[in-house]
Amino acid sequence: MTKILLLFIAILSFTACAKEELECETCTTKLIQPLQIIDKPIIFEKERISMTKEYIKSHYGKIVKDITITPKIILLHWTADMSFEKSFKRLEPQMLLTDRKDIMKASLLNVSSHFMVDRDGTIYRLMPENWMARHVIGLNYSSIGVENIGGKDNKSEDLTPAQLEANIALVKYLKAKYPTIEYMIGHYEYREMESTSLWLEKDEGYRTIKSDPGRKFMLDMRDAIKSLKLKMPPKVK
Repeated sequence: MTKILLLFIAILSFTACAKEELECETCTTKLIQPLQIIDKPIIFEKERISMTKEYIKSHYGKIVKDITITPKIILLHWTADMSFEKSFKRLEPQMLLTDRKDIMKASLLNVSSHFMVDRDGTIYRLMPENWMARHVIGLNYSSIGVENIGGKDNKSEDLTPAQLEANIALVKYLKAKYPTIEYMIGHYEYREMESTSLWLEKDEGYRTIKSDPGRKFMLDMRDAIKSLKLKMPPKVK
């Protein structure tokens, strides 16, 4: 009888300890925070909208009533300038800056991007996600552009761990919001999309050489979001 009583007391003690440990773990578990995006709009008024429509007509052969797109691609960049404010000011005006002689002949429409991610991982939305931005040759009409502050002088693969985490979260957010998205690519891979139906550029002489956002960054991104099953550009034969 004594043995049975002692066994019963031991079971009660074990159950109480387990309950105490469970309650402790529950109290210290951090809640998952929602994605934070700060709206910081560039100037996108009638003039820029009109120039965008003209760009679509001259480069893609489409006459459109508005500049809305159906997102199919998330395209990642770096700015090559290490300053957020300087990078933002380059995208903010409606007209292309005079030092962009490499793409000026194609259009005076200023370059733009839907998002910009600062070095600390802060995400800024610069324009509506489903409006066309000028951020890549041939694929603007189906892509959402994400600029990352870094890549000093277009040479350094120096994007931060905080930017990597922010990009992962942003890609997951965009894929959930736009199920039409099929691809995630780096800017340096854009020409590999020429064999797809998403490539629309009509000017065969309009191409630039890109290295952003770095091969290691893209490898890390693809490893982190592989569950989304976003496609890479097709292999060039």
